[in-house]
Amino acid sequence: MKKTCPECGEKIVGRIDKKFCSDACRNSYNNRVNKDSKNLIRNTNNRLRKNYRILEALNPEQKTKTSRAKLIEKGFDFNYITSIYTTKAGTVYYFVYDQGYLPIEGDYYALVKRES
Repeated sequence: MKKTCPECGEKIVGRIDKKFCSDACRNSYNNRVNKDSKNLIRNTNNRLRKNYRILEALNPEQKTKTSRAKLIEKGFDFNYITSIYTTKAGTVYYFVYDQGYLPIEGDYYALVKRES
């Protein structure tokens, strides 16, 4: 039985369990098949990375205060966080990895860094 490459249709030579004629065809096939899910993951990671950089830049002392306008001006997206921490008192902190923020009075946020 002659096997053909699912990417280019060429005849496969070599091991009996080989699925592709070359590494290039294997890579092309897998990139095409996984394109949609990889784009979603890549875009989400890029947004999280951007949010992290913004919080890190605005919070060099590990605890500070900033306005919502300043966060938005720098491109912060409030829809992308990695975790939520609720204290015993009911205060809710939103985190992007170890950088967090807490909504406070007005349109201000307390920025904090979680100790590891």
